[in-house]
Amino acid sequence: MILAGVLCLAYAVGATAVYAPVRQYEGSTFFDQWAFYGNVDNTTWGNVTYLDEPNAVSKKLAFINDAGNAIVKVDNTATLTLGAPGAVVNRDSIRLTSLHSYGMGSLIVIDALHIPYGCSVWPAFWTYGIETEWPKSGEIDIIEAINNMDHNQAALHTTPGCFKGDEAKQLGKTLQDDCSTGAGCVVAESKPNSYGKGFKDAGGGVFALVMENTGFNIWFFSRPDIPENLKSATATSSIDISGWGTPSAAFPTNRCDLNKYFQPQTLVLLTTLCGVWAGVPSIYKSSCPGGTGSCFADNVLGPPSNYDNAFWEIKYIRAYLNDGAASTTSDSATTRQISTTTTTMTVTSGGEETLGSDGIWTRTSTVIAQTTLESKSGAKNGATKVTRVGIGLWVLVLVGLAVLML
Repeated sequence: MILAGVLCLAYAVGATAVYAPVRQYEGSTFFDQWAFYGNVDNTTWGNVTYLDEPNAVSKKLAFINDAGNAIVKVDNTATLTLGAPGAVVNRDSIRLTSLHSYGMGSLIVIDALHIPYGCSVWPAFWTYGIETEWPKSGEIDIIEAINNMDHNQAALHTTPGCFKGDEAKQLGKTLQDDCSTGAGCVVAESKPNSYGKGFKDAGGGVFALVMENTGFNIWFFSRPDIPENLKSATATSSIDISGWGTPSAAFPTNRCDLNKYFQPQTLVLLTTLCGVWAGVPSIYKSSCPGGTGSCFADNVLGPPSNYDNAFWEIKYIRAYLNDGAASTTSDSATTRQISTTTTTMTVTSGGEETLGSDGIWTRTSTVIAQTTLESKSGAKNGATKVTRVGIGLWVLVLVGLAVLML
């Protein structure tokens, strides 16, 4: 029985328990190893314009505060109004893409004091493989929530054939097991204070992702529950995850060959507004009642103070590798500016998103296949082009609302 327990633990967290630091994003140099998107949100169609680095700095949407933490925020000073018919009205925001990618054998840890929240707000810290069309190299959502949700949701996105198995123990609740659906294979966090005001009031917390051949695992620790070896960790100290306990979300390999579906992953940190999840009228009104019922009209065009809580405050993001993974990290790009071009949009089939009696959102839509060509200029071996397909029925709804408002 003891041996069986040891084997189960090893299966849950991977064969390697100790990870050595390879890179850190923190302090005065936090922004040095990221590319700024510099374009509109052309993947989830939120009402934001992601600033390039010079504008992000000059408008003070990306800076280091007096505590030495990184602030990445949505504009909360400008009052926006409708322009001429057909004109795009967006609020300024930030999307960061790491200049390095991380493969099997990697541990990614983010310590945040504050995550953006509030009506219309859609923050995410996620990863994706940039070497092929999305999602051929996979995507991992570490932090993602919308509006007034009180919990985080983790997910994997892949091409067809990858399913989430539940043989490995986890604390969260599996909502969907097919990783190729629009929502992906989703796990809802069950621990309290993983998002929203609760996260802020608890002093924030730590999220960690481990990518191993034996499975992917995501942990969440509220500030009072952070393991001692994370509390005392420095940018140069190794981390032993064997004492972290059961992860919030576990994605074992029994129903998915992770090596087949996932290539080295690039980190992304962003906040969009409304868009094809937070802006869906039925979803928006269920957690943000009152007003006109329009995510865009009630928030993006509303008082800028709507976004006083739409900011990240991050102590650090650190990347670690086990002994056998030193050669799996790679440079995603050598420049810090990304150029993007939207190429196609096609309608495929129907679907919907519903709020369960337990307060958990479940996305089942596969309606709009929206293709965006994203190129990182100056990539290590020339410009690396990436296509990401975002999925959602709600694009049609949002377009219709925009037409009605003109």
